[in-house]
Amino acid sequence: MAKPNSRQTLIDYCLRSLGAPVIEINVDEDQIEDRIDEAVQFYQEYHSDAIIRMFRKHQVTSDDITNGYIDLPDSFLFVNRIFPFNSTSNGTDMFSIDYQIHLNDIYDLEHAEGLVHYEMTKQYLSLIDRQVNGMQQLSTFSRHQNRLYIEGNWTSKISEGDYIIVEGYETLDPDTYTDVYNDRFLKKYATALIKRQWGLNLIKFEGMQLPGGVTLNGRQIYDDAVQDIEKIEEEMQLTYEMPPDFFVG
Repeated sequence: MAKPNSRQTLIDYCLRSLGAPVIEINVDEDQIEDRIDEAVQFYQEYHSDAIIRMFRKHQVTSDDITNGYIDLPDSFLFVNRIFPFNSTSNGTDMFSIDYQIHLNDIYDLEHAEGLVHYEMTKQYLSLIDRQVNGMQQLSTFSRHQNRLYIEGNWTSKISEGDYIIVEGYETLDPDTYTDVYNDRFLKKYATALIKRQWGLNLIKFEGMQLPGGVTLNGRQIYDDAVQDIEKIEEEMQLTYEMPPDFFVG
C-alpha cells in the first residue's frame, strides 16, 4: 500500500523501501516491531504534527483530595496550567467579590474608561489574592507517573465534586488517527531504523563468503543508515520540532 494506514502497512512500506521482496531483509519480526515503536515514540515526542493542545475536565473525588494529585492519560506530554472550576472561582457565587463587581459595574463596560477601570480592579484583586492566599494553581506534572500534583491545601481550596480544567499537550494515537502512519517523516525515520538494524545484524557475518563468491557488506548498510538517521533527526530539529519554550505555561 502506497499510503500506510496501519502499523502493518507501515512495516510493509519500510521493507519495500529497503528492497523487499526482491532482496531478503535480514531483520527479525520482533526487531522490526521494536524499531517501529522507537520511530513512533520519537515522532510523538518531537514532531509538531503529532501533538495537539487539549483541555481536559476532571471532577475532583475524595481519593484525589487524599492523594494530593489527579491522574491524567498517558498520552499527556506537558501540562501548561490548570483552572479550578467551581462556583467561587468562576464568579457565579453571588456573595463573591467577582459577582458583585459584575453586578454593579457591568453597565460601565460599554465605555472605554469603564473597561480600563474594570481590568485594573481585576488585576488589583488578583494581586491581593496572591499576597494573602499565595499561588493556588501551582502544579507539577510527572509524566512517567501520569499524575498532576497540585500544591496547596486541598481540603481548604478544593472540594469534592469541583471541576479542574487542565490545559496541556497530548500525543495523537496512530491507531485512532491512522493518517499518522502515512506521515512522510515517520516513514523515512522508521525505514532508516530498520535499515540500521539490518546492517547491525549483517555486521556479525562481515567477511563471510557466500556461494558464488558473494560477500556480505553489513558495515556499509549500517554506516549508510546511521548517516540517514542523523540527517532525519537534524531535519526534525530544524523543521518540525516545537521551540523549547513553546510548552512553557
